[in-house]
Amino acid sequence: MDLKRGLFWLLLWGVSFGYIESAVVVYLREIYYPNGFSFPLVPIDENILKTETLREAATLLLLWSTAVLSYSRLQSRIAAFFILFGVWDIFYYIFLKILLDWPASPATWDILFLIPVPWAGPVWAPVTVSLGLIAASVAVLAKNEKGRYIRFGPLSLLAALAGACTVIASFIIPAVPVLKGGMPGPFPAIIFWSGYALGAFAYIYAIYGDRDSTHSLHDKRL
Repeated sequence: MDLKRGLFWLLLWGVSFGYIESAVVVYLREIYYPNGFSFPLVPIDENILKTETLREAATLLLLWSTAVLSYSRLQSRIAAFFILFGVWDIFYYIFLKILLDWPASPATWDILFLIPVPWAGPVWAPVTVSLGLIAASVAVLAKNEKGRYIRFGPLSLLAALAGACTVIASFIIPAVPVLKGGMPGPFPAIIFWSGYALGAFAYIYAIYGDRDSTHSLHDKRL
């Protein structure tokens, strides 16, 4: 697929779904937080919580399904998924700002995710992750369009996995008090940035750390 054309449709899809996501949150906050969202969280009906968790899982499935339908190669599909995820996440907050004038600032705290346990953090953190995912994935698709595919060796894969787990841990740790009805703990910025740096290292090493870091379209491994 032509890079510009592909990115246009991925962007359009991500923006549109970002609005759908924000609309759902508008409805939920009207019910549970009519005076505005804040911590500690109000008790939520168990069925509503299960429904919301399954909705998040369904959203991830939709993102992946769209990526699969857009590209035929695994590497391109993964890159497309991360672009969709990043655009969706960023525009979710943009539309919430338009609809609810929330968040008040990038430092405003939010419940970020519910799978497998709640995540919490300041808005700037997931947006930073999304921007990184988009930038890296666009670069991957640009190479793929030229028939070049990046080889992610054991070191880069291990660093990427460790970085992702570290970033996720930085979101789960402050959410622990929230589960007990309290305020979120201080955000572990050192843990977050350590994980982010590991992820950046994994990407850079995969591209520049090996002279044979890319392979041609004729290599069918990816």
